[in-house]
Amino acid sequence: MELLWVGTAYLSGLITSRLYLPPLVGYLMAGYILNVVGVEANETLKHLADLGIELLLFTVGLKLKPSLLLRREVLSVGSLHLLIVTSVSAIVFFGFNGHISGGLVMGVSLAFSSTVLAIKVLEDSGELSTLYGRDVLSILILQDIVAIGLLAVANNKQPSPWALCLLLLPLLRPLAYRLLSASRDDELKLLLGITLAIAGGMLAESAGISSDIGALMMGIMLAGHVNINELSNKLWGLKETFLVAFFLQIGLTDLPGYNEILQALTLISLLPLQGVLFFVLFLLVGLRARTAFVSSLALMTYSEFALITSSVVVEANLLPPAWESIIGLAVALSLAVAAPLNRFSHRLFSLLESTLVRFERKVEHLDRLPGSIGGAEWLVVGMGRTGISAYLSFNQQDTRVLGLDADPTVLQNLLADGRRVIYGDAEDSALWETLPLAKIKGILLTMPEFEVRSSSIKQLKNLQFAGSIGTVCFHTGEESELYRLGANFVIHPLIEAGKQLTEHMLDSARG
Repeated sequence: MELLWVGTAYLSGLITSRLYLPPLVGYLMAGYILNVVGVEANETLKHLADLGIELLLFTVGLKLKPSLLLRREVLSVGSLHLLIVTSVSAIVFFGFNGHISGGLVMGVSLAFSSTVLAIKVLEDSGELSTLYGRDVLSILILQDIVAIGLLAVANNKQPSPWALCLLLLPLLRPLAYRLLSASRDDELKLLLGITLAIAGGMLAESAGISSDIGALMMGIMLAGHVNINELSNKLWGLKETFLVAFFLQIGLTDLPGYNEILQALTLISLLPLQGVLFFVLFLLVGLRARTAFVSSLALMTYSEFALITSSVVVEANLLPPAWESIIGLAVALSLAVAAPLNRFSHRLFSLLESTLVRFERKVEHLDRLPGSIGGAEWLVVGMGRTGISAYLSFNQQDTRVLGLDADPTVLQNLLADGRRVIYGDAEDSALWETLPLAKIKGILLTMPEFEVRSSSIKQLKNLQFAGSIGTVCFHTGEESELYRLGANFVIHPLIEAGKQLTEHMLDSARG
């Protein structure tokens, strides 16, 4: 059975990837294909899916700062969206002969966005740490917090009083930090991460709370450790594998009939309204049209959480049984539609930019484009390890250099260290149009994503930028393409490291 699951998921994922769609769309298709041929989901698949979601939320917690939830756009946009969608959905469900209480529960459920898809798309594109990525992540976590109370209402039971003990998890941080520091081997780091994620899930379940929330809180407890990125990277592949089970499970759950398919399609047709609502709310709190648009697309899905609540609501006779299969298909279709839209979100915005920017509010916000770069003559875009190293080298040469990055936390830390940095997202074409390129002698592009680097070079050349453009490459074939687009020089960090090591060794031998 396991071979059938994995093999079908692989072939479907391979086909969709060849069609320039994310593999997860193929995994959803594989679930329905297996369902049609008579394969049923069992407890093993469900357990693997649960582990995948726990590991996903644990790794999210590793990168989360609780202070992000208190930002204005998170609280206002997240709360208003939940309130509006819940009210409308409750009235609609009541019209379908459902009890108003069942309509309220399902209304809140449909107001939630898919945590699994949004985070996976953001991780795959390397945008989880950007300004809009953090906003999306924080809103998703706010929704998960609301989900705790919703599960209690749907199950007609309250969380155990012991649930408050989960708030004491930060007290275990010194012990967790020591364990991670003591785990020097890669396999030990991996095992520690899995252990903590599962332990958080078990603690939450024993207190009457979703295991996903427990895993998330355990990750938050460990966040801030100096080796946290290394741990997150170790868990990445394992988490991706387990999440395949989650997507398969959606398709294997149930096959809807003709009427259920029509109702599911009706729910899908309403998704653009949800996206428009998010877009308007983001604009009202001061975000630019581009940030509001890509954020709205990331949140324009139905949540896998609705699969849980629909089952509970139907069992409680608050809604007709048909709604269980309707919600299941609606969630699956929303994920299949949203995945390719998010993959091309920046290109879609470019097509609609002239129309959407008219709705922007001219207010002060971190998301604003830089109004000035002072007397800077050199720009370093992407302040990771390579970018910071380049920035410091410029400083040692007494040159006027400025760093740009799209990660607010990175900017905050660098400003605290006295570095000259400003917010700037290289994927935003308006950034290059705003900068005074005539006074800039050279630009270094150190972002890890090849598409972002190549797109930036292309835009700079289109704007007749006469200065030097330097960048990095990591894979075979990238170097020639970057030169073709107009880069003046391209280096491969590992190749350059090898050359320098050889030079040092030969100099040492001669000495």
